[in-house]
Amino acid sequence: MKRFAGRAAAHPVRSALAVALLMAAALALRNVDADAAPASVSVSITKFAFAPQDITVAPGTRIMWTNRDEAPHTVTANDHSFASKGMDTDDTYEHTFATEGDFAYICAVHPFMTGMVHVRKP
Repeated sequence: MKRFAGRAAAHPVRSALAVALLMAAALALRNVDADAAPASVSVSITKFAFAPQDITVAPGTRIMWTNRDEAPHTVTANDHSFASKGMDTDDTYEHTFATEGDFAYICAVHPFMTGMVHVRKP
């Protein structure tokens, strides 16, 4: 044990460099894990409206709609690229937006309820 401690003391620059490299590697791995997790955004359906009504997200973002009304609702893309089934109170629907674009949607039960998802690269 003394021999190792003596070597470290004799080469403080190497020791500091080794510690710095280990810390950098640990931070890089932590950032890779954080970046790997898809972003998630929530939209509430309340008082016969989507809130927020207009939202901008990055590609790969998952949006979860939750029906907070007593009435049933749907989340239906105007271009039919995604659609939920009828959602009762507290039901949820999720969709991940993989590509850039503008995605208008409505509630098929109440077509006056509209929303828009803008998908843009950060």
